[in-house]
Amino acid sequence: MSLESDLFLSVLRALTPILLAALGAAICERAGVFNIGLEGMMLIGCFSAVATSWFTGSPWLGVIAAALAAAAYSLILAVGAVTLRGDAVVLGVAMNLLALGLTGFLLRTVFGVRGTFDDPALSGLPLIGGQSPLAYFSWAAVALIAFTLSRHTWGLRLRGVGEAPGAAAALGVNPAKYQYGAVLASGTLCGLAGAQLALSNVTLFSENMTAGRGWIAVVAVMLGRAAPVGVLLAALLFAVAEAVGFRLQGLGLPQQATDAAPYAVTLAALFLTTAGRRRAARTRTGAVA
Repeated sequence: MSLESDLFLSVLRALTPILLAALGAAICERAGVFNIGLEGMMLIGCFSAVATSWFTGSPWLGVIAAALAAAAYSLILAVGAVTLRGDAVVLGVAMNLLALGLTGFLLRTVFGVRGTFDDPALSGLPLIGGQSPLAYFSWAAVALIAFTLSRHTWGLRLRGVGEAPGAAAALGVNPAKYQYGAVLASGTLCGLAGAQLALSNVTLFSENMTAGRGWIAVVAVMLGRAAPVGVLLAALLFAVAEAVGFRLQGLGLPQQATDAAPYAVTLAALFLTTAGRRRAARTRTGAVA
C-alpha cells in the first residue's frame, strides 16, 4: 500500500468517531440543548463496547451495547437540562468527569487492570475496504440527518423547538419530547463513536482513550454551524490534522508535539472563525448605521 493511500485510510479512521459524535451534538444544538458531554458519552461507549465484545466474543454486540449504554448515560443531560432546567454546560462537564472516573473504576473492577486492557481474545470490527461498517454508516448519517432536518416533519419540528420553543408549543408540539429524543440520539451516536474508537481504530480500552475527541467534536459543530455537511467538513479538517500528526512521529518528532496537532488546528480554526464573524458583524453594523 502506498503512503498516500495509507494516509487516506488513516484520515478516514480518524474522521469516524469525531464525525459521529459531532452529528449527535448537532442534533442537540438544533433542538436547543447545548451538549458538551460528548467526551463522557464516548468514553462510556468505548468501555461498553470492549467489555461486551470480550465477554460475548461478538464485536457487533459490543457496538449495540455501546450505543445503548451511551444513550442511557445521556439521560443525565436530558433529565437535568430539559426536565429540571439545569445548566447544560455544567451538566456536560460533570458527565465528562464522571465518565472518566467511572470507566477507570470499572476497568479495575471488571478486568483487574489499571491503565489499559489489551487482550488478544478481544474481537474487533471487520474491515470493508479498509474501513469498519461504522465509517460507512457515519457518511450515510450525514445525508440522512441533513434530509431530515431540512425536509422531514420531524426535523422541521425539531428545528422549531430549538429556535422558538414557545411558538412550537403553541402549535401543539411538545418541546420536551423532541429535546429528549435529540439528546438520546446524540448519546446513541456518541456510543457508536466510542465503539469505532475502541473496536476499529484500536482494539483495546485505555483510561481516557477519547483523549479530547469529544471536545473536538463540539468545536466541529460550532464551525459547521450545526449543519451536517458543515460538521462533516470541520470534522474532516481535524481528522487530517490527527492523521498527519501521527505520520509525523515517523519523522522523529516527539509524540507530545504530534499529538497536539488536532488541538492546534482546533484553536486556529476557532480563532479564524471568531475573527471572521466579528468582522462580519461590524460590517453589518456599519451598513445599518
